[in-house]
Amino acid sequence: MNAVSDLLLKLGIHKTCKGFRYLVFILQLCLEDEDYLLHITSLYEATGEKFNTAADNIESCIRTAIANCWKRGNRRYLIQITRYNLERQPSAGEFLDILYCHLKSQEN
Repeated sequence: MNAVSDLLLKLGIHKTCKGFRYLVFILQLCLEDEDYLLHITSLYEATGEKFNTAADNIESCIRTAIANCWKRGNRRYLIQITRYNLERQPSAGEFLDILYCHLKSQEN
């Protein structure tokens, strides 16, 4: 398994969640080119094309995965890797940034 999948599983986002595979794809794109983080809407559109679904559906599934992590997953680990005081559930863009930064830090 790769680092992205391992991280999502550790956060309590399971493969049965549709957002799991979308997050894996998106984070892999971001790891190849961090400029994607500046264009979240483009990420949703590219992911929608890849998985033959609407960008709005991609965003919704990701928000659901984030909510699952926050409410029933490993919130403590999410807060730990954030490296700042995370007092509320992160937005989709913030969540992607948190995971991207963590994955990049693990590469070194």
